[in-house]
Amino acid sequence: MSETGVSPLPATSPARSPLFRAEHFVWLTARVLEQRLFAHHFLNGGADPVETALDAYRNEDGGYGHALDPNLRGPVSQPLHAGQALRVLDAIGRCGGQRVEHVCRYLTAVSRADGALPAVCSGQRGYPAAPFLPVVDDAPSELLTTGPVVGLLNRNAVWHAWLFRAADFCWDAVDSLDRSHPYEIQAAVTFLDSAPDRRRAEAAAARLGRLVREQRLAALEPDRLDTCPLAPGYLPGEQHFPHDYAKTPRSLARAWFTDAEMARSLDHLADAQQEDGGWPILPHAATHGWYARRAWAPGIALETRPMVTVEALRTLRAYGRSIG
Repeated sequence: MSETGVSPLPATSPARSPLFRAEHFVWLTARVLEQRLFAHHFLNGGADPVETALDAYRNEDGGYGHALDPNLRGPVSQPLHAGQALRVLDAIGRCGGQRVEHVCRYLTAVSRADGALPAVCSGQRGYPAAPFLPVVDDAPSELLTTGPVVGLLNRNAVWHAWLFRAADFCWDAVDSLDRSHPYEIQAAVTFLDSAPDRRRAEAAAARLGRLVREQRLAALEPDRLDTCPLAPGYLPGEQHFPHDYAKTPRSLARAWFTDAEMARSLDHLADAQQEDGGWPILPHAATHGWYARRAWAPGIALETRPMVTVEALRTLRAYGRSIG
């Protein structure tokens, strides 16, 4: 039994281990950025090559574009790209310094009047975008976009004036949730996991956990998905699992689920690896963000699956599962 209270999988043959199979898939299909990330996480690769690969997506305004998030094509900076860039920097321990200062200046420039971020800014108009990310004038503030960014910056002890009003928005949004959907809950968890006011964060997380269970927003029996309702607008098979909310045992969301429920969730995650070594976007639930699930053009799945694969391996390893 591991420290997490979940029994790890038995060791597998190195030649057929999840990591070995995933490595082949990554070298075969992934962008340079995900190849560098895979090498950093699992092959003792350095952080510098990851930063160099990330630089290809950076714009002069301090933001990121060029389909860093595969669901928004074109060169223009977008908040979702900035959030993905911060996830990469956080993953390699480089979420700070001048680079992040420039990102915060960009976030300040594109924030709404309440200090929070929209999902998509109007500059995307004219470039391809996923149908579930509509480009509109005067787009509203979103917890989906703002929560993860604030959470990542707080986790890395970044200080910037932008954070104050953005954090206030996130607290108000989290406190007002009475009905929600899985991607929004994920965003709230990322915010709460690193919120400086730990007592308030723990209380808010406990309330969200009750909401998740009452509204059946987590599939607790992966072998009976037909009994788990879909949130409005979600695709068949787009259910979320306990590990989607608690990506590590340290997450506040881990307390929402029993050891048995988490073990079944992790079993489902491990079993979802496909013959080519990668994890699918759907119906599997290991993902780097709420917008990553739906492959609306052929290249989207090709670019997204390596991202999902890296995150699946990281989640399994965080829970002490053997990946090879």
